[in-house]
Amino acid sequence: MAYEREGNLFKRELSLEILKKEVRWDIIVIGGGATGLGTALDAASRGFKVLLLEQSDFAKGTSSRSTKLIHGGVRYLAQGNIRLVYDALKERGRLLQNAPHLIKKLEFIIPCYDWFSIIKYFAGLKIYDWLSGKWSFGDSEYLSTSQVLNSLPAIRSKGLKGGIKYYDGQFDDARLAIALAKTASEKGATLLNYFKVTGLSKKENGIVDGVLAIDTESQKEYHLHSKVVVNATGVFVDEVLKMDDFAKPLVRPSQGTHIVLDRSFLKSTTALMIPKTPDGRVLFVVPWNNHLLLGTTDTPLNESDLEPRPLDSEIDFIIKTAGQYLGRPPERKDILSIFAGLRPLAAPKENTNSTKEISRDHKLITSVSRLITITGGKWTTYRKMAEETVDKAIKVGNLSPSECITKDLKIDFDPLGFNAIYQMSLGKIIEQNPELGNKLHERFPFVKAKVIWAVRNEMARTVEDILARRLRVLFLDARAAIEMAPVVASLMAKELRLNQDWESAQIEKFVGLANQYLPRVAGNGRIFLPVSN
Repeated sequence: MAYEREGNLFKRELSLEILKKEVRWDIIVIGGGATGLGTALDAASRGFKVLLLEQSDFAKGTSSRSTKLIHGGVRYLAQGNIRLVYDALKERGRLLQNAPHLIKKLEFIIPCYDWFSIIKYFAGLKIYDWLSGKWSFGDSEYLSTSQVLNSLPAIRSKGLKGGIKYYDGQFDDARLAIALAKTASEKGATLLNYFKVTGLSKKENGIVDGVLAIDTESQKEYHLHSKVVVNATGVFVDEVLKMDDFAKPLVRPSQGTHIVLDRSFLKSTTALMIPKTPDGRVLFVVPWNNHLLLGTTDTPLNESDLEPRPLDSEIDFIIKTAGQYLGRPPERKDILSIFAGLRPLAAPKENTNSTKEISRDHKLITSVSRLITITGGKWTTYRKMAEETVDKAIKVGNLSPSECITKDLKIDFDPLGFNAIYQMSLGKIIEQNPELGNKLHERFPFVKAKVIWAVRNEMARTVEDILARRLRVLFLDARAAIEMAPVVASLMAKELRLNQDWESAQIEKFVGLANQYLPRVAGNGRIFLPVSN
């Protein structure tokens, strides 16, 4: 059974101590994104001894680069994929139930410039409502032209016939990932970031019985044994499968790019959904963290990368498409940040560059070696994917049968009220050092104490961890993130007891990364900051 735990054990040093003591795990999960974290939580909550290893930071890849929506998928409904939409809508409702402090209902409006569109989208969204059943976020309804303009005063009014209002969910993907990691830890799972799996361990009969891994901070190598190994590495599942001599590609990555603008381009707390674009996708313009998020694209790729680069063609596509609906069309100079994520889509049976022909559903397979691989899907359905994966692991590893309990399991639950414990802890840090109550940047509300909190309680190990995934500044305003980097590096170096060389290297590395999040505009050079005090 899992370890009995008291207090906050979501700390890297304590996880390393447990790792050195444990001889054999029930389940080792490779990958610290949505699916891997969900699998670790599900397995730990059933009482299994679980170890999760992530080569970088939790949610470093795809899982921190979504459109920040928890939804059933209006586009999939139009494609006739009723089952996928039904399952996603049910999981959407469960997420709101289990993490109401992390998920919120969001109002969307589809502006319509002809009467046929009004009829078509109203009928489709009524089916969407019906499929939601008891998990409904609110009924869709027709809006007159004046009602649409009242809710979205910044959109193009010429030719507007009205619109359709409907509801979906919004969240902060990286924050939900950390919440899942902390909850899994509370349930007994051991989690480690910056811990790369380099190979699979096998018995003489070829059955996988563990992994070879390296702690990339200390460079220490480990041979770790388990009854079952789960490959939940998203777009990188084929790399792990190659370790298992599995030749056939399972994933075809697709890139989705987003741009971030000032909220004044929409002037609303209601989201805009553009129902049809030249590539057959929908485009969202969504208020997020006091900014405006626009996306996404769907570009087939042949390779996967932890830090995918947005293409100029994708940026131009988003700007042009959104500009047809916004009263003030955005330009490149208006972009505050650009980021891209990769979707782990199931590989097609035949060569194709059309992502429309690639399944959006998830895929669960067991190799001859009994390595379990889970890939595909999306954030909304992570819990269901995890449940199916652990059910499979029980059979493959001959583990003691145990029922899934995550349908009603609260995520990062605070018994004193959402965020109360966090605010109390933050207050204690500031009380000990009042200077930590000062803001990191004039354009953001974050105080310096939040950096210390993230290092102590959320396994933040680098400046990028803080500014990209704990505070999300890099995804909101890349220039502001670059300006914050020296202060964050200094605070982290003192807390982690690291030297000036580490601090300087962190600043240089982060500034180089953050420049990739800035648009290329004529006369607008890259930003470089001094790397030493």
